[in-house]
Amino acid sequence: MHNKLCVITGANSGIGFETAKELAKQGAFIVMVCRNEDKAEAARDEIIAEIPGSGLDIVLCDFSSQDDIRKAAKTIGDRYEKIDILINNHGFVAKTYNETVEGLEETFGVNHIGYFLFTNLLLLKVKAAGNARIINVASEAHRNGEFDPDNLQLKRGYSTWKAYANSKLFNILFTNELAIRLEGSGVTANSLHPGVINSNFGSNSTIWVRIFWKIAGPFMKSNRDGAETTIYLATSDKVEGVNGAYFKNSKVATPTKTARDEAAASRLWAISEELCGLT
Repeated sequence: MHNKLCVITGANSGIGFETAKELAKQGAFIVMVCRNEDKAEAARDEIIAEIPGSGLDIVLCDFSSQDDIRKAAKTIGDRYEKIDILINNHGFVAKTYNETVEGLEETFGVNHIGYFLFTNLLLLKVKAAGNARIINVASEAHRNGEFDPDNLQLKRGYSTWKAYANSKLFNILFTNELAIRLEGSGVTANSLHPGVINSNFGSNSTIWVRIFWKIAGPFMKSNRDGAETTIYLATSDKVEGVNGAYFKNSKVATPTKTARDEAAASRLWAISEELCGLT
């Protein structure tokens, strides 16, 4: 990983922070893409204190805003010639139905469109590395998701966990379609389940989710353990050339039939392009 450029979203806390710290320890230069500047700077200072001489940059981005995503991608594109590893790690669970400034359901906008638009805007820089990897953090929660192209944003029948499960299903479908489009480029795209993590992830959600997180916390993985599969996909020679796979506990796993539906993946891509104004 020496001198490889790694872009990691949501890098100031949870498994994103642990991933950034470990890759920095292995000699990578890390671009931490974070929403909150104070938290990002505190995380960077903590990594530097533990690993003196680490190369760390901060780029601010609120993934609920497509304008912010475009600005962050442009900043990274202007600063760096290539990206060796792109890790889409940020995640969100809404308390109630809410819409982004673009009028998208918020969980869909942050978790899916955030991955989709950010990746597409940086794709030329990733391809410039020649032999690069795109890693998308999904979840086993996708097993409770469904693909309904007429109700992707749950304007009918919304619930907090349905929105989250759908977004994780869309992460896998996006990864699979991206992998097909990347064939022959030298770039690979894979998704993963990090495990159920004892973090502050559920702190923004409903009271029942927060209560569950508090009770179940002692039985969940630590952030460091949860980062293992992401780190494995970023660093291991064993996954060289592996493209379009879904990983769990650093091994290839089989997602749901819907998550493996090529027609659904292609349809989701086309809808997402339209929502982002990409051609």
